[in-house]
Amino acid sequence: MRMIFVNLPVSDLDRAKRFYEALGFSINPRFTDDTAACVVVSETIYVMLLTHAKFADFVTGEIADAKAAAGAIYCLSEESREAVSAFKARALAAGARPWKPDLDYGFMFGASFQDLDGHVWEVMWMDAKAAAEGPPQPDAAAA
Repeated sequence: MRMIFVNLPVSDLDRAKRFYEALGFSINPRFTDDTAACVVVSETIYVMLLTHAKFADFVTGEIADAKAAAGAIYCLSEESREAVSAFKARALAAGARPWKPDLDYGFMFGASFQDLDGHVWEVMWMDAKAAAEGPPQPDAAAA
């Protein structure tokens, strides 16, 4: 089984843990201490929240200021348009900032926000048919 671990530097570890718990995720105490916390998103997706001092142990150079520039977008899927909107609402209620306007392509709907440290998250839903076959193609006769 392939897994993904997203490592994020955070300025206040306890505050960041509360934020991610407010999104509905849990903290794995076996991989959590005063310098890092393991956020369980799913059985194959984990977000490691690292204090700046701990994160610096893993990188060379400076730690990017996510509030000043977007370096990545972390995207999670949801099972419905309503679940996307509810997820974004939980994030905003927990202190996130809106990032871009919601995207609605009919077959796909997405919302985005910045977490407490400025990391950009996107939540999206895609119609099962479009996910399997690709997005609807423009009508050739209408062109």
